[in-house]
Amino acid sequence: MRKSLTGLVAVGLALALAACGSTNNSDTKGVNANMGATIGLALPTKAQTRWIADGNNMVKQFTNMGYKTDMLYAEDDAKNQAAQVQSMIDRGDKLLVIGAVDSSTLTPVLANAAKAGIPVIAYDRLIVDSPNVDYYATFDNLRVGVLQANLLVQRLGLADGRGPFTIEIFAGAPTDNNANVFFDGAMSVLKPYLESGKLVVKSGQTSFSEVATVKWDGPTAGKRMTALLQAYYPTGSVDAVLAPNDGLALGILKAFGSRKLPIISGQDAELASLKSIIAGQQTGTIYKDTRELAKVTVQMGNALLTGTTPIVNDLKSYNNGVKPVPTYLLQPIAVDKANYQALLVDGGYYTEAELKS
Repeated sequence: MRKSLTGLVAVGLALALAACGSTNNSDTKGVNANMGATIGLALPTKAQTRWIADGNNMVKQFTNMGYKTDMLYAEDDAKNQAAQVQSMIDRGDKLLVIGAVDSSTLTPVLANAAKAGIPVIAYDRLIVDSPNVDYYATFDNLRVGVLQANLLVQRLGLADGRGPFTIEIFAGAPTDNNANVFFDGAMSVLKPYLESGKLVVKSGQTSFSEVATVKWDGPTAGKRMTALLQAYYPTGSVDAVLAPNDGLALGILKAFGSRKLPIISGQDAELASLKSIIAGQQTGTIYKDTRELAKVTVQMGNALLTGTTPIVNDLKSYNNGVKPVPTYLLQPIAVDKANYQALLVDGGYYTEAELKS
């Protein structure tokens, strides 16, 4: 069971940032033998804007600490990413930070990293089936799924006894370990309502294998939603849709055309989805501040390169099939039209000009 560690996260992140600052001061005095070293950042895709933000945040923060960066995007091609990571090893990068395209296919190349003495941090997606994953930086992904489902439950009034309502379910890429976790979190909330008949899935598609979306592709999700509407809702509508991220949510919404839009979840607080939320289309999203995740990752990387121990707050919950991977866990936040201003604009994540562009 993944754990919600809100208190520990707040305390731990403060310590982590303090550690980054103190180590950086000593680095400028020449204590860090790896100062100026290159850090390999292997990220999955530019198709989702959140990964661009993740990469830019890490580049900025590592650069500010005196490191160089070697950042490559695999464009959702697992073989390409493995080749990119191998090229980073061959170039002599001193640390690898990997947002995996396929959580289970990097074992051979990570063995090569271990032989070269290069530590590995799994970034936001747990890398499985390898003993050579040193640390993991992420958000509480089970909590993400719970928040997504809670949005639907609250807007439908299910807790107040309303219903029955129709719902269709979508999940992320089967190659992404997190997609299973989001799904499990959401279904833990939705299952009682499905069993009681308060929620009805007319398609009958409720297992992860049936609802997974290859490569987290929004147009693919849109095509599936179109097929569901034609087959099961020729004259009616769908009351709610569980969408595991913003790209899928927008693809699904396009399928509705002039039909009444459903209550629909999302994730990542991408700009296009935030505009959709403000316009009254997408219902909500889950905010995962990539600036904070970058800070945690930089803390981990800097600690590894200076011979100190990275700060973590979970040592047991994230087993990758070979071992429990020491993890720093951040907390996600649900966002909708009522609180986006305070969280995302006043918090400096987006500007008013960006929202109006």
